Amino acid sequence: MTEQLALGTYRCRDIAEAAAHAAASGAQWIDTAPNYGAGRAQSLLAGALAAHPQVRVSTKVGYFTAATGGAATVAGVLTSDQAVSGHSLAPDYVRWQVARNRLELRRPRLDLVLLHNPERASRGDRAALYRTLREAFAALEEEAAAGRIGGYGVATWHGFADGAFSVPLLAALATEAAGGARHHLAAVQLPVSLVSMAPIEQVLDGRGPLRDAASSGLRVMASAPLHGGELVEMVGSELADLIRPGLTPAQACLLAVASCPGVTNVLVSASSASHWQQAADALAEPPLDIARLREITGVLASA
Repeated sequence: MTEQLALGTYRCRDIAEAAAHAAASGAQWIDTAPNYGAGRAQSLLAGALAAHPQVRVSTKVGYFTAATGGAATVAGVLTSDQAVSGHSLAPDYVRWQVARNRLELRRPRLDLVLLHNPERASRGDRAALYRTLREAFAALEEEAAAGRIGGYGVATWHGFADGAFSVPLLAALATEAAGGARHHLAAVQLPVSLVSMAPIEQVLDGRGPLRDAASSGLRVMASAPLHGGELVEMVGSELADLIRPGLTPAQACLLAVASCPGVTNVLVSASSASHWQQAADALAEPPLDIARLREITGVLASA
């Protein structure tokens, strides 16, 4: 399962160093966003990506820094009021940000572009959310048709959990956006961990976003597998041994997520070579079977 391991740059202390370690160690994916690293993440990744062109990159559109908002206003793709919000999925902005991402990452073609927490744009208005998604998807379909991106998707924190959207709904909106042609919806990113257990519990019951994504052939990027590092302190040796004897709590948590049906990538913000190797060692373990995953979720649910 080692090929599932991907670098997530949201919490990296040294993005350039982390990317160099990950790429040299055989990582197939690096995940980033234009607002990560105080707006510098993509530029910091460019060197490692240039040195390792086989590494694929997923980035995002949605959140932006104040400086980027100002640049977008000057470019005429955001109004001053929109720039103050710090988040936009307006089609003109999506196109502009994709071009900016390509420039900062120094890649003529982006492997994957994710709409960043699209549920933020709706303010509870589902009809408005679906319209926003459809229009943003249409802009990304144009980018895919032009060969500037390989595919697109959604990176969400609460969207699936709150019922704002589902994988079948996203696929339906992508089909509409593609105008009858084959759509380029390719991935979803969502938190999956022993804290954010709902996706795990749901897929074990044959439902939920992980099952739906797998059925649709979508890549699933599991974010925050250690819940921002909090799980390392929360998981004791007894639970770690239940998951797999001999692993550290962090490694046990990563193995549980990687073993979850439907998960294709586990994003870890490993800033050092040693942290990356520990994660790689965990994912080199044989996956947990369904019975063990049920036992683990049962223990945690009753705690």
